[in-house]
Amino acid sequence: MANNKDSINLNKFISSTGICSRREAEKLIIEGRVTINGKPTQLGNRVIDGDEVKIDGSLLKSKPKTIYIALNKPVGIVCTTDAKERKNIIKYVNYPERLFPIGRLDKPSEGLIFLTNDGDIVNKILRAGNNHKKEYKVTVNRLVTDSFVKKMANGIPILGTITQKCAVHKISNYEFKIVLTQGLNRQIRRMCEYLGYEVTKLKRTRIMNVSLAGIPYGSWRELSSKEVETINLLLASSSKTAEASKDQNKGKVFGRKRTNFNRNKRKS
Repeated sequence: MANNKDSINLNKFISSTGICSRREAEKLIIEGRVTINGKPTQLGNRVIDGDEVKIDGSLLKSKPKTIYIALNKPVGIVCTTDAKERKNIIKYVNYPERLFPIGRLDKPSEGLIFLTNDGDIVNKILRAGNNHKKEYKVTVNRLVTDSFVKKMANGIPILGTITQKCAVHKISNYEFKIVLTQGLNRQIRRMCEYLGYEVTKLKRTRIMNVSLAGIPYGSWRELSSKEVETINLLLASSSKTAEASKDQNKGKVFGRKRTNFNRNKRKS
């Protein structure tokens, strides 16, 4: 029998793959639906490296470590996973594991963007209804007037809709700060264009609780455990879809997933 230090309880192992909770895993074991290396299992069995755990004959694999990266994207890098794009963001970061960007920044824009291997949190961060703030510093080609700031803050008609009210503050004659919860295509540039302004520089400086401060231009770092913990709290009541928002308590949490194994089996 394996040393306890080198093994993990079977129900905990099943839960760690994201398939279901520990309690649901116990039910699967009791029902005789779980095997280890082809042999029937019971509550209390333990799993070691190399063991093949199956549910209803389907192999379970350990969930890979979730990775969250904050990149200070330089101008010219394209936020796509398309390998045909020579300057795509994945090639630029060159991380040893497969990642994908959360949202995008236009090619001529720069600043903060997240990359991750955790697909569960993408829509939660991007959905405007969840009110997750993104802050930008914008430079334009004309004087930033009080009238311009007021109009930008109260909503601009673009793409067949009116942009949501937002916080806009003048920084200098040609610069302003804007905080959005929306993510319309080229939103800030289109808003400025509507008012006769041209954006000459656009930098995202913050996403939710994570700031660009301390990340040199073109560099990246992994999010700290404290940052991830805070994002967990911010996302705990967020909906992934409009339907899910009706029952926010069932929402997934950053880096964690709970699903019903039987429901997944019927869909497969």
